[in-house]
Amino acid sequence: MAGLTSWQKKEQNALESLLMGGSKHTLNDSVLKRFVSGSVSKEKLSVAVSISERNATSGITWLSIIASTSPFIGLFGTVVSILETFSQLGQGGGNASLGVIAPAISEALVATGAGIFVAIPAYTFSLLIKRKAYELMGVIRREVDILVTLKEDQ
Repeated sequence: MAGLTSWQKKEQNALESLLMGGSKHTLNDSVLKRFVSGSVSKEKLSVAVSISERNATSGITWLSIIASTSPFIGLFGTVVSILETFSQLGQGGGNASLGVIAPAISEALVATGAGIFVAIPAYTFSLLIKRKAYELMGVIRREVDILVTLKEDQ
């Protein structure tokens, strides 16, 4: 996320330079610089936005998959542990004591807890990264709007 923050600062500085009356030559640290080296066109800037969005959001899919599937993996572990417990109870001839059941139930709950323990930070960070990428793309789109307006005014 630190990479997105520093990237956003660079783009914000480039946007502020454009707002202060700068031209495409003030985009030194902007991702758009290589797309406006010749003439400015909406098509090239649209490609720049697409590439930037892909780069800014890379990895979020895997984080979201981990966040959404880890509780189910934990639940699967819980079900397996409970099935093993019932199997042991069945083989024991019905001698079910708290000393036999409690460790197995505890093991089952650990599996559930592990799934939740993984899911909460993964989900939180995926949302934070999505938000940061959204803010970054907003800055880049404003830069594009200004560059297109500057071109149309010429």
